[in-house]
Parts: sequence; C-alpha cells; structure tokens
Amino acid sequence: MILMRITAVTPSWTCRRCCPRPGAASFGHSAALRFPGDSKAGASARTPVPPRASPRRRGHADIAWGAPHPRAPARGRISPELLKLRVEDLAEGRRGAERQEGRGDRVEVLFGVAPCLLAVTQGRRELYRLCVKEGFGPQRDSVQRVCEEARRWGVPIQRCSRTQLDSMSGRRVHQGVCLEASPLEFLSDGEDAEHEQGDTDPPLWLVLDGIQDPMNLGAILRSAYFLGVDRVASSLRNSCPLTPVVSKASSGVMEVMGVYGYDSLSQLLKEKVSRGWHVLGSVGMMDKNTAVPVLDCVEFRLSRPTLLLMGGEGTGLSPEILSLCHSLVTIRPRHQLHPAVESLNVSVATGILLHSLLMSRGGPCR
Repeated sequence: MILMRITAVTPSWTCRRCCPRPGAASFGHSAALRFPGDSKAGASARTPVPPRASPRRRGHADIAWGAPHPRAPARGRISPELLKLRVEDLAEGRRGAERQEGRGDRVEVLFGVAPCLLAVTQGRRELYRLCVKEGFGPQRDSVQRVCEEARRWGVPIQRCSRTQLDSMSGRRVHQGVCLEASPLEFLSDGEDAEHEQGDTDPPLWLVLDGIQDPMNLGAILRSAYFLGVDRVASSLRNSCPLTPVVSKASSGVMEVMGVYGYDSLSQLLKEKVSRGWHVLGSVGMMDKNTAVPVLDCVEFRLSRPTLLLMGGEGTGLSPEILSLCHSLVTIRPRHQLHPAVESLNVSVATGILLHSLLMSRGGPCR
C-alpha cells in the first residue's frame, strides 16, 4: 500500500474565487484533488468535496455566494456629504410645496442663461424663484447679470447644488441657472391693422403647420426674430407647445417674440386671402407633382402681404393647406443629391426661405 501525504501536494492550478495568487490554494482545495485510480464514490467518501458555489458579480470581481470580496465597497453606507445633500433636497422640496400651495397656475422651470435673463427682463411671466449654482464657473459674468436683474425685479434667489439644478432642468444644459416661472402661452389673434397699414414694405407672416420638435420650433423662432418676420403663427393641434426646451433652443427669443396660436389655419388663410394676402407654401424638391406652380425661392419676389407656410417634420404641409396655396417655393440644391437625402431640416429650410423672401422685399430686414 502506497502512502501519500496530501500536504505534499502543491496544486499547479489557480482558484479564481478566493485565492490571491497561483499555488496559494487553501487546504480545502488541495483535499478536493483526486488521485489516479480513485473512483468518484471512493474519493467522495474519503475526502468530501464541497459543492462549487455559483459565482456572481460584485464590484469588479467574480466571487462565490456568501462572504464579500475584501475589496468590494461597503453596501448600505451613505457619505455624510450625500446624506446632507439629500436632507437639503427634502427640505427644499417641502418649502417649495408650501410656497406653491394655493397657487392656481402651473409652474415650469426655465434653464439656461439667455432664457432666464430674458424671462426676468421682459415681464411676460410670473417669476417665483431663481436658482443659481454654488460657484458660477465659466458663466460667472452672465449668471451675475441674471442675478442682478432678478434682484432688481424682486425675484428670490437661492443657491443650489449642481445635482439640484440637474434635477430641475431634466439633466439638460442649464449653465448654472434655473428659473421657476409661470408658463408662456400662445397669443390670441388680435387687431391686424398695425401690420397692414402704415408700413411701406409688405408684411410677411410665418405660419407653422404641425411643427412638433421643440428644438426645431426654437430654432425657427430664433431665425424669424433675427430676420425680421412680422408675425409667427402656429396651429394649436399637433404642434409643439411653448415649453422651456423651446425657449432654450431659441436662445431666449421665445421670451421676446410673441407666437400666435390658431385652432384652424385654414380659416386664417381664407380670411387673409379675402383681404388680398398671398399664400405661399413650401415643398421639397421631390414634391413637385402638384397643380400649384413651384418656384425656386430665389425667383419669388415679395411684392404684397404674404403668408409663408412651413409644414411639419416628415409630413410637410397637409393636403387641406396645400389646396389653399397660390404658389409654392422650394430650395434647389447645388449638386446631385444621394437618393436617401431629399430635403433639409425644417428649421434650416425656414431660415433660408425667410432670408430669400425678405431680401427680395427691397428694403432692409426689419
């Protein structure tokens, strides 16, 4: 009978579950080794083999169920700084609820330097609270100007952490400042005499039919204001409302420029046509199969009051609106396009068309 000392056996394998280096396996693993000629039952009877635990992922190591990995982070512990921040968030939320109690209107959060600054100075909203990041950072001068205007108008100012501002803005780019204010609604149609009389240049209205992307709407408002459009009108159905995202995308122009909303654009067009206005629709290069003549935008001359119609993303102008157009304009590309590229983004196309039409009016852009 040959005797073998099990302690003399040095394993050449590595335990990936609990051994720190090759050759340093515990006695339990060495005892689990089977020798040549041993049957499975005999080996189990002489040296019980512990059941192999299923590994799981904790941190960045594969360990067995049971004892935690020595380098695994402690679970259930919260740092004092994080605990303090959470307590402050709860307290601030409670105070905000107390301030809003009894307030019948809704409250929305503007974010970004330009939207907050123009919202404070224009006086079109009710202003409730200005939240400023602790430590201004690269936007120091701009944020200080917003704070100065807020103090001038009597708006309460509160220092907030970046985590709080991220939560208020929906993790969008807030530039260290958020403003709690009342919503901005579409304007109702009023007296149009100021646009039709007393101006030497024919007016141009921009009419939006079903613009649903807030980024596109904000960019359109910014271009319309910069180029001098006389009025921006939008359909109230299937259109994007005037949200803080639109204000941020417009770089605050939405706070300055009034946007009129209409339940029925077709009714608006019929009314303006009865007063001698020209209805000008916009189409892509692939949408020329219409009974209405299509012109290149550089060929059209703005000689009388005109409504420029821009359709929504993807669908364009509705058939009902197209049937009311006197003529159509398009933007001609400078080279042959790939078959998958057939049109421009609606905000980009609007800017190009507005610049072309207003420059054809003869005078400088107002």
